[in-house]
Amino acid sequence: MAIATLTELGPREFLGQLDVMLDIYANAMDADLAALPGRRELMRRHAAYPSFRALHARTEPAGPVVGFAYGFHGQGGQWWYDAVWSALAETAGRRQARRWLADCLEVAEVHVRKWHQREGIGTTMLMSLTSGRSELTAVLSTPDRDSTARRLYRRMGFRDLVTGYSFPGGSPPYAVMGAALPLCDAVDRARSDRASPSIW
Repeated sequence: MAIATLTELGPREFLGQLDVMLDIYANAMDADLAALPGRRELMRRHAAYPSFRALHARTEPAGPVVGFAYGFHGQGGQWWYDAVWSALAETAGRRQARRWLADCLEVAEVHVRKWHQREGIGTTMLMSLTSGRSELTAVLSTPDRDSTARRLYRRMGFRDLVTGYSFPGGSPPYAVMGAALPLCDAVDRARSDRASPSIW
């Protein structure tokens, strides 16, 4: 397991490293290169969202960046948030939509280069990204298939809220997942579950 060195990035530092982030994204997601300009613009907009937090990871202090993650406070008027609110309200009811989205951290991206996946870097970034947040929940979307990322999120306590969901405009099926904050790793969560009943 690699020991990741994390660096916190403010919006300005994040924007200054968009090329690096996009390269990692393309590698991790096998992304169509033609889609990267649109992804760049989306990430640029995200950096201006409330309570934006980003970080990147290296396996050596002076080595190349091998992963990044970022998120922000989710609220009405954000495209992803509004789409997910509608989908969750339709499938599970407005009460569940409020429960998960009324005070949430949207985990927008968590990516690690393929040759450094399964080394604990994603776990380390996700724990750091969500640590100390004031929100009650964390929510995200991921392709609706068995994957390294999906298994990571489940280990960290995320559960499926909506599955087989295609975002407006057309997309492959996604799963929307949510977890109560603070996150805990699988061992800590098992201890907590034995000690007291879940409120969720």
